[in-house]
Amino acid sequence: MLTPKQARFVEEYLIDMNATRAAIRAGYSEKTANQQGPRLLEHAEIAAAIDAAKGARSERARIDALWVLQRLVFEAEADLADLFGDNGELLPVEAWPLIWRQGLVQGVEVLELFEGYGADRVHIGRLRKIKLDSRVKRIELIGKHIGVNAFRENVHHTGLDALGDRLERALKRNH
Repeated sequence: MLTPKQARFVEEYLIDMNATRAAIRAGYSEKTANQQGPRLLEHAEIAAAIDAAKGARSERARIDALWVLQRLVFEAEADLADLFGDNGELLPVEAWPLIWRQGLVQGVEVLELFEGYGADRVHIGRLRKIKLDSRVKRIELIGKHIGVNAFRENVHHTGLDALGDRLERALKRNH
């Protein structure tokens, strides 16, 4: 059973997933929060409570692994042509499919083009730039989700065990 302070830590941890800040907000000392936060995460009952709270939060939000995967696939397959009309002109933002308006487009820059100066100035066109979000990142996340190892970073350390043994023997010789 969690103490009230530990239960508060669980609640606070879910806010930003930062153990140190959660410990401080839960009432642990700021001086020791750097040590207390990670120690609290190792406590079996606290870890179980955090997992349960995350699960409950996901249920309330109706977000789970399947939702994430479906969303990533939908975003990865979104057709850029959907942003343009039959005449090749960029559609107004409100006419874009929802998936494009929910994060695939990071920004739109519109420049009005004029020719001439003062009273003789004539509008000659409009230049629109669209900054798109990375589809490669979405495909990488899909690959990681379903276990495709094409994007896994392999880091192999060799010789560290032998080095550790040698250092230990050297320390024993010097003492």
